[in-house]
Amino acid sequence: MKNEKYTKKYNVILDNMDLFEYRLRPISAIMYLQDAFARYTATKKMAAYDLFATNQMWIVTEFNIDFVDNLPFWSEEIEINIWISEITKLKVYTDYEIKHKGQTFAKGNALWFIIDKETKRPAKTDVVAERFKICNELVLGEHKKFVLPPSSEIYTKIEHTNNLSDLDFNKHVNNKSYVNIAELTAPEEFRKTHKLKSLNIRFNKETFLGDTLVCTANRTETPYQFTHTIEKDGISVCDIATNWIAKEKEKTILEYNLNVKNED
Repeated sequence: MKNEKYTKKYNVILDNMDLFEYRLRPISAIMYLQDAFARYTATKKMAAYDLFATNQMWIVTEFNIDFVDNLPFWSEEIEINIWISEITKLKVYTDYEIKHKGQTFAKGNALWFIIDKETKRPAKTDVVAERFKICNELVLGEHKKFVLPPSSEIYTKIEHTNNLSDLDFNKHVNNKSYVNIAELTAPEEFRKTHKLKSLNIRFNKETFLGDTLVCTANRTETPYQFTHTIEKDGISVCDIATNWIAKEKEKTILEYNLNVKNED
C-alpha cells in the first residue's frame, strides 16, 4: 500500500460545541484527532492496549493545527484523514486534514513517541516502520521543533487543581485538559469577538490528580498572538502558542438552516 491514509467520520456532539455559536470548539478537534490516531493504530495491532503487553505506551508531545475555514455546527459530520508522514529512529509524525462537506477546515501535524511505561524512555520505531506505510504529504511544510514565541507582559493568570475529570486511562492529566485550562486565560469577551486561527502545543511533563497548576497567558509582539505556560511547582508542563483573528459576520445556526439527519 502506497501513500496510506486512515479516514474516520464523526458528528459534532454537544460536549464539543462552542456555547457562543453552536460550532465545533477548536480545541475539541484535538480529541477527535487523537481518537482517529488510536483507531488507526488499532488496525495495525499497535493500539494502547496492544502496547501494554510490552510495558509501553504512546505519548504525543506536540500538536500543530491551523484553522483555514469556518468550523461546522453541532450535529454536522466531519471527516478526519490522518497518516504517518515521517518516521525517525525515535519519532513518529502524523499529518492530518479535517473536512466538512468535502472542504478542509483544519490541518496540521503531531509528534508521537512510544515510551517505556517505567523508565519513560523512548523506544525505537522499528515496529512502527514495519507496520505503517509513509505518506509524505506535509500539510504545514517541513516538520519543525516547536519554539515558544518571546512574550512580554502577563495578560491573565489562573490556578487549577487537577480533578478526576482531567485524567485519562493512564491516570495522568489528559491533553485536552491542558488546552481547556489555557483557553480559560482568554477572557469571554475576547473569545466572543475573536476566533482561533492556529494552535501550537508542546507537552513537557506529566501531572496527576491533586496537582495544582498555574497557567499564565502573555502577550507577544505579534497582534492577537499569546503564549500560555502551564506550570507545576515553577516548572513548565505544557507550552502553548495561540493566534487569533477578529470574527467576521458569519451565518448563525438559525440562518444556516441546519439539517439534522434522521438516525432511524
